[in-house]
Amino acid sequence: MDATKLRELGLDELQEKYRQYKEELFNLRFQNAIGQLENTNRIKDVRKTIARVLTITSEKTRAAENGRR
Repeated sequence: MDATKLRELGLDELQEKYRQYKEELFNLRFQNAIGQLENTNRIKDVRKTIARVLTITSEKTRAAENGRR
């Protein structure tokens, strides 16, 4: 998922996406460990998406805190 679509989501939706991607990463790592994973690039893609989600969550949190001050 690209950053523009992630920026449209609210904080609760971002947290849910984070949980989903972490679960997917766990499953991909498990499949890789037992030799079932054919597309190992998917692990890299999911890790980058998790980083995007965390970055946008942090930005939105900081923006909300600055708006309260």
